[in-house]
Amino acid sequence: MKNIFFRIFFGQLILISCVSLFFVLFSFGLVKRYYVNTLTENLEKIALSLRRTLTPYLVCEKFSSLDSLAKYIGKEIKVRITVVDLKGVVLADSEENPEKMENHGTRPEILQAFYGKTGISLRFSKTFGKDMLYVAIPIKDEKGEVFGVIRLSLFFTQIDELIGAFVRNLLIVVFSLLFFSIFVSFFYSKSLAKPIGELVSIADEVAKGNFELEVFVEGKGELKRLAESFNSMLTRIRELVSKLSEQRDSLDIVISSIGEALLVINSDEKIVIVNDSFKEIFNVSEVKNKYYWEVFREPQFGEIIEEVKKKRDSVVKEIKIGERYFICTANFLKKYNEVVITLHEITEKKKTELMKKDFISNVSHELRTPLTAIKGFVETLLETQKGDGKRYLEIIRKQTDRLINIVKDLLRLSELEEIEEGKIKIDFSQVDLKKLIKDVLSIYEKEMKDKGLRLVVSIDRSVSKIKGDPFKLEQLFMNLIENAIRYTDKGEIKINARREKRAIVIEVSDTGIGISEEHLPRIFERFYVVDKSRSREYGGTGLGLSIVKHIVQLHQGEIRVESKKNKGTKFTIILPEN
Repeated sequence: MKNIFFRIFFGQLILISCVSLFFVLFSFGLVKRYYVNTLTENLEKIALSLRRTLTPYLVCEKFSSLDSLAKYIGKEIKVRITVVDLKGVVLADSEENPEKMENHGTRPEILQAFYGKTGISLRFSKTFGKDMLYVAIPIKDEKGEVFGVIRLSLFFTQIDELIGAFVRNLLIVVFSLLFFSIFVSFFYSKSLAKPIGELVSIADEVAKGNFELEVFVEGKGELKRLAESFNSMLTRIRELVSKLSEQRDSLDIVISSIGEALLVINSDEKIVIVNDSFKEIFNVSEVKNKYYWEVFREPQFGEIIEEVKKKRDSVVKEIKIGERYFICTANFLKKYNEVVITLHEITEKKKTELMKKDFISNVSHELRTPLTAIKGFVETLLETQKGDGKRYLEIIRKQTDRLINIVKDLLRLSELEEIEEGKIKIDFSQVDLKKLIKDVLSIYEKEMKDKGLRLVVSIDRSVSKIKGDPFKLEQLFMNLIENAIRYTDKGEIKINARREKRAIVIEVSDTGIGISEEHLPRIFERFYVVDKSRSREYGGTGLGLSIVKHIVQLHQGEIRVESKKNKGTKFTIILPEN
C-alpha cells in the first residue's frame, strides 16, 4: 500500500511542480515581452512629440541650444535623448557631451530610421556599460526626406525591476497554490491508494489459492465498481474451483477404479497422471512429476514412447513385463503434446496361446510318424486289393494325405512363430525375385492348362533382388497361386510385380468365386475356411494364408486383400528391398 501511495503522490507532485515551473517561466517571458512592447510604444510616442520641438533647432543648425534643450527634457522625463544627423554625427545628447561621442551611423536603430522607419533595438551600451532599450524615429523635411534622427533610450534595469516585482508576487501566488495542491494531493493519494492496496493484497492471496476473501470500498465511483466486480469474480472463481475439484475427484476415482493400467507423460517426459494399476504392475508408489525412465526401466516401454513421439500417432504393441504379458496402447495427444499409455493384461490368454502352440507343435511331431506309416501300409494294400476294398483304401489314403498336409503346415507355422520369437535364427540372402516367381509359376502350368485358365504375367524390369529366405518366399507364392487355381473355375490368373520407391509390390489376382466382405478380416486366421465343402473337396488345410501372413511379417512386409463375391480376389504383397 505504501508503494502505491508514494507512486500516486509523487507522480502528482512531479506533475504539479512541472506545471508550476512551466507557468512561472511562461508568465515571466510573457510579462517581459509585454513590458518591452509597452515601453517601446511609449518611447515612440515621446519621440514623435519631441520631433516637433527639436526639429526647428536642427533646421536652423542651433546645435548648442538643441543640446541644452535635450538635456533639460531628458532630465525631466528621465529618458536619454540623442539627436543624430544623416552622417551619424551626434548633434545633441541628454547625458553626454556630443562632441566627445563617437559616430552613431552604424547603430541598428539609427540605420532603420535613416530608411524612414522606426528603429528599435535592445542591446548593451558601451557608453554606460548596461543593457538599454533604443527607439529611433526619422526627422523629415517638407519634401519628406530624412535629414536627421531622434533617438530615445531607457536603461533595461528599470524593466528588470518592474518584472522582478511582478515575478515576486507571482511566485508567492504559485507557491501558495503549490502548497495547497500538495496538501490536497496527499490526502487524495492516500484515499486512492488504500482501496487499491487492499485489492493488490487480496489479489496476492487469491494467487496463493485463498479465494475466501472480499474487498470493501466506501463511497461511490469506479473503485467501488471495481471492488464489486472483483468480489463477483472471486465468487465465480470459488464456484469454478469447487466444480473443478469435484470433477478432479470424480476423475481420480474413475482413473483409480480402471482395471487397466493408465499413464500420462507430458512433453518433458515427466509423469503427470498414473493410476493404482500401473503402480501395482511396476511396484512403485509416488511417481508423479518424475521422469518415466527413472521409474520404469523397461527397454520395450521406452521404445514405444519414443516411437509414439516420433510418429505423433497411436501405437499398439505386445510387451512382457516380468512374467506378465500386456497389450500396450500408446496415443499421442497433439493438442497437449502428451502421451497416454494403457496396459491391458493378456497373461492368461498368452499362456493359453503358448500352451496351444506347444500342444499343436508336439501333436504335429507325434502324428507325422504314424501318419507316414499308415500311408505306407495303405499304399501297400492298394496293390493287392480290388473292388470296394480298394475304393475304401483310396478314401483312407486321401484323408491320410490331408492329415499329413495339415501336420506339415502346422510344423511350418510353428517354425515361423519360433523365428519371429527369436528362438530360431535364419540368415537372409539375396533372392532374385523375378526368377523365383517364374520358377513357381512353372510348377502350376499343367494344372492351369487342365482347368482352361489363362495366365497373365507382368514383371517389370525394375524388379530387383531382395534380401530374404528363398525357401519361405517360394512357399508364400506357392500358397497364393495354389489358392487362386483352387478357387477359380474359369477366367484368368494375373501375376503383377513392380518396383515402387524402395519396395517390391507383387499382386496375385484371380477371377474366381471371391470372398464375402464379412470373411475378409478373418481369412489369415488358422484353420479359418470360407467355403468348408470346397476346401474339403480339394484337401485344403485352412493354414495356407496364415503361413503366407507369417512369411510376409518375417520379411517385414505387408499383405492386403481385396475381394468381391463371384468377381475374384486380389492379394497385394509389399516387400522391402532390404
